[in-house]
Formats: sequence, structure tokens, C-alpha cells
Amino acid sequence: MNTPDLPADLRPLLESGLVRLGLDPALATPLLAYLALLVRWNKTYNLTAVRDPHEMVTKHLLDSLAMAPYVEAIAARGGALADLGTGAGLPGIPLAIAKPGLRVTLVESNGKKARFMREAVRQLGLKDVRVAESRIEALAEPSAYDAITARALATLPLILELGGHLLKPGGELLAMKGVHPVDEIAELPAGWAVRASHPLTVPGLEAERHLVVVGRSTTA
Repeated sequence: MNTPDLPADLRPLLESGLVRLGLDPALATPLLAYLALLVRWNKTYNLTAVRDPHEMVTKHLLDSLAMAPYVEAIAARGGALADLGTGAGLPGIPLAIAKPGLRVTLVESNGKKARFMREAVRQLGLKDVRVAESRIEALAEPSAYDAITARALATLPLILELGGHLLKPGGELLAMKGVHPVDEIAELPAGWAVRASHPLTVPGLEAERHLVVVGRSTTA
């Protein structure tokens, strides 16, 4: 797919980042096709505050893909992931591109963002991705997902309050955070506990990043 709207130096930048993340540099082609759509639609619909395509490679694509190893097992068994408050499809669309077999539901209440994502899914041919134009708490799909994820959405307790009902027994919240969220962890609701916290390295990004994994601590 052609990406004439993008600067020519984006491909080597993205390919280098993919290699550093242990991912196939050939993924740059569909990822840049997604980025080209995002840049084009962003001019009219204000989908993201990040305007510079070079920043988008780092802060959107590579940042999203830093958590790819942690959805590998789910993708391998054709499991389901709900991306809550996904905005323009981050991290859900890059993860779906990088991990075929991962069934992704993009949950977003903003109509313009949902419309963009439907067009992106259609143009990119992402057959295992669907858009749910809904508030998170109103999504009536209880116990449907192996994992839920959220990127810069809300505190851990609020994410669980809004979307915890979507998780299967044994399912996990994979929350993308900046610094390790000690205060949020201390306020987790009863019945939930941190299972792991993984520091993430995002190529080209100096800021601290963590993936916090939360699951039910009881059978209740």
C-alpha cells in the first residue's frame, strides 16, 4: 500500500524500532499504511494531539508495540483482547497488525474516532478486528475477553470499575503506564491484585514506561 503522505525517512525509523523490539521489520508496510490514514484523518477530525509523523512513529506505533510480547500467548491461541478507550486504535490496531490471530475489539465512545477506526480496519483488511462504538461500562459482553488493555486512559481502579466485567475468569488487565503506579496499585478494589509489572523500553522514547498486569485475586 502506498504511503505518499508520509516523509520518506519514516520507514527506516520504524523498521529500526521494530528490530529493536524483536519484531519483523516487514511490519513497517501495514503500520505505515495505518499511520498515513491517521495523519490524513487527523487534519480534519483531531484524533490525536500528536501531529508530527515522526513523533507518531515513536509515541504511537512503537509505544503500542512495546507490549507485543505480552499478548503473544493470547494471539497464539486465537484469544480475544478488548482495547478500552482506544481513541484512534492505539494500541489495538498496531497489536493486531503485529500479532495475527489476536482478536481485537476496539472500544471507543467517540463517534468520529470510531468512524476512523472502521475505515482503517476496512482499508487494512484486519479481519480479526472490530469496532465497538460504546462507553466501556455499557459494553454488554461479560466474561468475553482473555485480556483488556488501556493506554493512558484512567487509573487502574477506574479501568477495572469500567471494564472488569469484560474479563473471562483468569483474564487480565494489561495496563500501559508511565512510572510504576504505586498509588494506583494501593487503591485496587477488593478481589484484584497485581500479577506482574514489566518495565518497557520504547525505541526513541526517553520516558519511563511500564506494563502492569492485574488479575482477580479470588474466585469471587
